[in-house]
Amino acid sequence: MSAGLVATTQANQLDDLLKQVKSDRISEAKLDKKREAEFTSARADKQALLNKAKKELANQNARNARLTKEYADNEIALAQKEVELDNATGTLGEMFGVSRAAAAGAYGQIATSIVSAEFPGRGETLNRIANAKEIPALEDLEELWFALQTEMTESGKVSKFTAEVTNLDGSKTTQTITRIGTFNLVSADGYLTYNDEVGQVQPLAKQPAGYISDTASGFFNTSSGYAGVYVDPSRGGILSLETRKKTLEEFFHEGKEVGYAITVLLIIGLLIALERIIVLGSITSKIKSQEKNLDTPNSNNPLGRLLQIYHDNKSVDAETLELKLDEGILRETPKIDRGVNLIKMFAAIAPLMGLLGTVIGMIMTFQTITLFGTGDPKIMAGNISLALVTTALGLICALPLILIHSIVAGKAKSVLQKLDEQSAGLIAAIAEKESK
Repeated sequence: MSAGLVATTQANQLDDLLKQVKSDRISEAKLDKKREAEFTSARADKQALLNKAKKELANQNARNARLTKEYADNEIALAQKEVELDNATGTLGEMFGVSRAAAAGAYGQIATSIVSAEFPGRGETLNRIANAKEIPALEDLEELWFALQTEMTESGKVSKFTAEVTNLDGSKTTQTITRIGTFNLVSADGYLTYNDEVGQVQPLAKQPAGYISDTASGFFNTSSGYAGVYVDPSRGGILSLETRKKTLEEFFHEGKEVGYAITVLLIIGLLIALERIIVLGSITSKIKSQEKNLDTPNSNNPLGRLLQIYHDNKSVDAETLELKLDEGILRETPKIDRGVNLIKMFAAIAPLMGLLGTVIGMIMTFQTITLFGTGDPKIMAGNISLALVTTALGLICALPLILIHSIVAGKAKSVLQKLDEQSAGLIAAIAEKESK
């Protein structure tokens, strides 16, 4: 019984498997037909694209052949036209070359000329003639003539005109400008320059030395008659060099710390000398007043104080009075000689400090040479300036201090000499009394 049930179950399973296999075979057949249809359709599309590409290639080949033929025909026609042009121009070809060369030369001169600051736009026609491919027309030749004539005429004139000036900060102002031929532009503030690259009038980054820029301002303000002014025959080259020259202030700052220290010495020495001159002048004036009234001593001056010692010791002998007067002169001497030796010491120290700056500058120069070599002198220029400027500052400081020391020492010596003379006179008076 059980064996028959098992056999029946297995038979049912086999039937189901057979049905599943038949069903799958039918599905796969349908799928294969669908794929075959898609491949057939894609093949037809690819064939259409291939046919289209072949047609396009044939069209391009035909166009290439046509263009090649046209290019060859154009080359032949161009050669024929060039021959016709040469035959037609004849001797005018020489004029064409001369006019182009003249226009090119004139353009280079006029475009950079300061006359263009007053008459802008003159170079456009010249540039067109210089780069033209055809024979210039009569109007163009006249423009060339007018441009050259204008440049020659204006080069001998001093003209005033109003133009826009571009300042160093980028702002623009309208100013009245005086043009001196083809040499310089000046305004109330000094010299101006014409930047031909941008076609702008600009002030110099730094005006030249004062005696030069002052003449420019004076010339600008002159309305009639004659006035002197410095002009630059190189049309800006010399003026540019003048603006790059260092001023005394710039030279001074190149001395750096050593130069500043030397300057402090000079200032202190001058202040001491000024104080001594004022004090000794006052003392000299008071001594002169005291000399007019020797019987009434005044304690506000050294001579008065010596006379007071004399009046207090009239009863003593001449030797004692001499000692007391010498003591009084010794007390007055430090007040009179105060600061005089200090000025002399500053005068001696200043050149030594300049020599110190020279040594420091040379040490720095050799260090720079060690690091960078001697290929670029500008690298060493700062250190060499330190070496030279400090030496100059030391001498500049010492020379006036030596002179002033001589003046102050002479005044102090004259005061002491006056005191010695009066002291000797007082002692002589006492000795005369004793001899009687």
